Amino acid sequence: MTAGTKEPRPEKIQAVEEMRESIANASFVMLVDYQGLDVKTLSGIRNKLQTNGTEFQVIKNTIFQRAVADSPVAALAENLKGASAVAYTTDDIVSAAKTMLEFAKGPKPIVVKNAVLDGMVINKEQIEALSKVPSKPELYAMVVGGLQSPITGLVGTLQTLYGQFVMTLQAISDQKAGQA
Repeated sequence: MTAGTKEPRPEKIQAVEEMRESIANASFVMLVDYQGLDVKTLSGIRNKLQTNGTEFQVIKNTIFQRAVADSPVAALAENLKGASAVAYTTDDIVSAAKTMLEFAKGPKPIVVKNAVLDGMVINKEQIEALSKVPSKPELYAMVVGGLQSPITGLVGTLQTLYGQFVMTLQAISDQKAGQA
């Protein structure tokens, strides 16, 4: 150790390791500036994101830089300044992007800086485009609706054929009763 340098504190080493592990598994990592937001607003953001399976953490820039060093997310830390927070998920990236952009348009807005999606850096405009894609539940509903539509049509057709068959039998029965 050289003169003037200090050994990092154990809690900082642990914070770096925890962040490194969390982000290593994430498919989507977004960096935001939360300058001027109060604790209540930050808690609201965190709670809304957690319902979508997204984690949100206020983080010191140096801890974030050390945690993402030598990873695809390292590009996010290049121009890191100001009050930073990170949102990351392994699950529903579309919901994470939508939620963050909702808060970016709120009365006390956060500023979306950029993100990494499966190892590729994307800017705010690309995040906005991503947020317009239907979420997983919406896509599932579309698929189920698409599968259900032909089945519903088939049932309707079969009911019509069955009804016509019954009416034909009734007409034949009435005709035979009239001949007798």
